[in-house]
Amino acid sequence: MQNTYIGYHFEVSPLELGSEILIAELGELPFDSFEETENGVSAYILKEFWNEQILEDVQILGSEEFTITYTFEEIETVNWNEEWEKNFEAIDVDGICQIRAPFHPKTDAQYDIVIEPKMSFGTGHHETTFMMAQHILAMDVAGMKTLDMGCGTAILAILAEMKGAQPVDAIDIDNWCYLNSIENAERNNCKHISVYEGDASLLNQGQKYDLIIANINRNILLNDMAAYVNCMNPNATLLLSGFYTEDIPFIDACCVELGLKMEKKLERNNWVSLKYVN
Repeated sequence: MQNTYIGYHFEVSPLELGSEILIAELGELPFDSFEETENGVSAYILKEFWNEQILEDVQILGSEEFTITYTFEEIETVNWNEEWEKNFEAIDVDGICQIRAPFHPKTDAQYDIVIEPKMSFGTGHHETTFMMAQHILAMDVAGMKTLDMGCGTAILAILAEMKGAQPVDAIDIDNWCYLNSIENAERNNCKHISVYEGDASLLNQGQKYDLIIANINRNILLNDMAAYVNCMNPNATLLLSGFYTEDIPFIDACCVELGLKMEKKLERNNWVSLKYVN
């Protein structure tokens, strides 16, 4: 199955504040990926979730404080590897973990992860993936039954297994991510990762986990939080990311209501990653 996306390309002025607000508002809609550009933001939405009135409730577009123009186009899903290889640099996470492409030389990093993302989100370049990797690196996850929800490239599932977590379930709703996660798990010789295509509705079969990783977006996290918590073993950990500093009160209120306690917060360029325990 190949997905078709609608890509919006916004030019924003003032750039920094306007882009931040625009991404936050678009995040309330079914846009699932964003790219900050030299002049603004590009945002992508699956065509099946798109309609011509999709931007009607995006308030910043009507604000007199900002000048925002945009174009949009239909994008057939293609293999992004050629463009990716031109621009991709290996990522170093705290001197412990290297995330690299197959064409990068191997280093002496304790955890060496080889990722070829194709159309999948999660190369370590984005702040949220980087911070989630930091959380996992700081934890003793050996023997933890783990769930990577919205796994993208499966980079976090792979890192968790490399640190001793098993078994590991990785779930993503996107077919490209599902297939790419299988490839990347095999590429990194992971033996304990099972990949599934779907959403949180798959979490209704009595599964229990010691560690749940969910790097998605605010709306999906809030919608599915109860399903995650219902799958947590006693003394389990929930790692969350995919949202901004301004979203913390909403996320935290939801988690507290479900009996969780925040244990750690990481911030990187206004993106946030939170660690909760039950």
